[in-house]
Amino acid sequence: MGFSLPRFYAIIDPAQTGGRSPLEVCDVLLGVGVRLIQYRDKQASSRALFENSRTLAERACRAGGIFIVNDRADVVRAAGAHGVHVGQEDLPVELCREVLGPEGLVGYSTHDLVQLAEADRSSANYLAFGPIFLTRSKEKPDPVVGLEGLAAARQATRKPLVAIGGITLETARAVLEAGADSLAVISDLLSAPDLAVRARDFLRVVGEAPLSPGVRA
Repeated sequence: MGFSLPRFYAIIDPAQTGGRSPLEVCDVLLGVGVRLIQYRDKQASSRALFENSRTLAERACRAGGIFIVNDRADVVRAAGAHGVHVGQEDLPVELCREVLGPEGLVGYSTHDLVQLAEADRSSANYLAFGPIFLTRSKEKPDPVVGLEGLAAARQATRKPLVAIGGITLETARAVLEAGADSLAVISDLLSAPDLAVRARDFLRVVGEAPLSPGVRA
């Protein structure tokens, strides 16, 4: 598939949705105009991950969005998702590519310039880099790289670069100015009192026009 990386990358983690179902969160995000969503569920069984991913992929496809599953290339293929996002301890990028073929999307997390340089030589469609700031989304996060580290990463790769880790609405613009092509957000999005309002605010900051209330995706 042709791939243009949206500038806002929403991640749905059921552990942080405040009791809302992944489907409910996905519908809200798609409804306001978010076009890139990753489903990240470290606790789900393989069966539950597949079933949820299949439903979420169907919703995203109908809305013209891109749906990514964290870690599991096999689930991506079975559920009809667009791609997989893997980390340093997951299935290697080129094995994911064998599973998904040339049209599948593969994203890859990196945490320092050595990892980034290696990833730059891979077939990954985009690279994530971080954590930019302190993050609550991982139990044992990698060292913070900061905006200076992000700027150095921007110089080290021509691949699309997704910044991740502790990004908030208040810091989003500075992260873009440091060189990120897209912002991946979990906590500051999912913990907001009004998910739709926060998602629209992020879309405005990154320069993607949100859908107006009442407009169907």
